[in-house]
Amino acid sequence: MAWPTKKKGIARGASGDEVGARRKDERLAAVNLVAFGVHAALYEVVVRRALPKISTWVQKRCSKVRVLGVIPARYASTRFPGKPLADLCGNPMIWHTYTNAKKANLDELVVATDDERIAECVTGFGGKVVMTSESCNNGTERCLEVLQKLGTREFDVVVNIQGDEPFIEPEHIEKVVDCIRTGIEERDAGVVMSTLARPANLGDKDDVTNVNNVKVVLDQTNNALYFSRAMIPHNKKGKYDSKCLYWRKLGIYAYRASFLDTHVNVMPASHLQKQEDLEQNKVIEAGYKIKVGLVEKAVHGVDTPEQLRHLNGMLKTKKGIYI
Repeated sequence: MAWPTKKKGIARGASGDEVGARRKDERLAAVNLVAFGVHAALYEVVVRRALPKISTWVQKRCSKVRVLGVIPARYASTRFPGKPLADLCGNPMIWHTYTNAKKANLDELVVATDDERIAECVTGFGGKVVMTSESCNNGTERCLEVLQKLGTREFDVVVNIQGDEPFIEPEHIEKVVDCIRTGIEERDAGVVMSTLARPANLGDKDDVTNVNNVKVVLDQTNNALYFSRAMIPHNKKGKYDSKCLYWRKLGIYAYRASFLDTHVNVMPASHLQKQEDLEQNKVIEAGYKIKVGLVEKAVHGVDTPEQLRHLNGMLKTKKGIYI
């Protein structure tokens, strides 16, 4: 942009047209000068000051994987009605689960319930609650409803933390998150879920053959090949092999937030899911990956009043709570 550095006078005897043209040039030069000053000021404010800060914020936001922890809790359990509020060492079971999960590195942690009694209990000890629909069929659907209410773009990973595992280890929550985080950072779009598994108890045949204990077989990179209530891997003799390494699946899942709606509302129930009554099998059957984090041991969950009495007894006698 060119503008005059020295104001020139109007020559004597100049015609009216020349005078008008010269004054027009002077006014234009003045406008250009003002515009130049405004542009310089904007450059200082926007480019030199604001943009670096905005860029830093964007980089931090994009690089950080934001994690939402959800503890689904329902009152109307068939085997154990009111289980979340059942007493365990002087506190409701849901208090133990929430307190231990809170120790994990999560950006947000909430209890998802359709029952006012549970909601009142959780808010009473300072926890956060999101009310969900009574029509939710399982914890996965409650997780999706919570995500939609809090904002699907606010989180990258959603962790489904079982409310009946009062002594859940914070390290286990972080491990199942790391399985998904690694997939995101490595741009492996196939990894949409993760869970954990532990070795079956050595020499414990029932730990492997019991249909209530879910087993998993893995590939060489710890992606799940199949989940089953049967003894897997199997052998030609059809018998338990104490020398075989069996993996017991644990009851915790993490999902890519962007996949959760697909999992619940788009993917139909699959043949293997129905046969095993294991929801995660439809994910593998559809060609996606479930990454499995391996841990050495896990704590007791609670399914029945008898198990709760047993757990209270172990804690009173200071016996181990690991399975």
